[in-house]
Amino acid sequence: MIHIRSHKIFPQEFPESWASDWGEDEFGLWMAFTYKGVRQAFRWCEPGTFMMGSPEDEPDRELFGADETQHEVTLSKGFWLADTTVTQALWGAVMGDNPSEFNGAERPVENINWQNAQALIDKMNAMKPALKLCLPSEAQWEYACRAESVSAFCWGEQIDSTLVNFNGDSPYNNGPKSEFREQIVTVKDLLCNDWGLHQMHGNVWEWSQDWFADYPVPSVVDPEGPNTGDYRVLRGGSWISNGRDCRSAYRIHCAPTERSRSTGFRLARGH
Repeated sequence: MIHIRSHKIFPQEFPESWASDWGEDEFGLWMAFTYKGVRQAFRWCEPGTFMMGSPEDEPDRELFGADETQHEVTLSKGFWLADTTVTQALWGAVMGDNPSEFNGAERPVENINWQNAQALIDKMNAMKPALKLCLPSEAQWEYACRAESVSAFCWGEQIDSTLVNFNGDSPYNNGPKSEFREQIVTVKDLLCNDWGLHQMHGNVWEWSQDWFADYPVPSVVDPEGPNTGDYRVLRGGSWISNGRDCRSAYRIHCAPTERSRSTGFRLARGH
């Protein structure tokens, strides 16, 4: 099925009161906030319908097919998603520390569990409720990652280390080997996708809001996952992942208390 995206459905209020700057470019609308000199931009993702999960013939899917059952998802409302994962600069400005093992102000904050991500979100929302920050739902994350693509990755059926920071010694689907950097890179070091979102494949795993569960088989509208569970969903792969794990459809789950030097997060905005 072809991805369907509504055409030019703008947010009701633009710019919003919290925005320090805003505009429109080749990728669409954006707004940003600035806190203690640290800026974070958000991209507007219009409502639309897409096929979530992977087709049965997607290479390297066979071991994970039950977790990636393809199904139609409609997101009836647009949403704002950060154009990068949270940087160490933003984390430090808000939280006053840096848990990361790979230091660098413009690198993603890592060694973050789901509860840590919620702590930053709660603190920022308490300071400025109009921000309405949250983690993206799993459906929002994949919709934005795909950016209207239907292939294994947002750029097509193959990747290398010029596009994705991953373990290039373990390429996807028998592809050629490429660089294995063995560390994270800065959040805008590599090419963004067609919606202006950086490194949704690789670099760090990104926490989503959802509890982990098998996908529903029928079509769904605005899914938010189950109300309870034992594990939260992470998406996107990381600097240490093989190519297979960086696919748009790939998902893993971890306890909300688990963290590693490959886990970070990306902010979204709720309604």
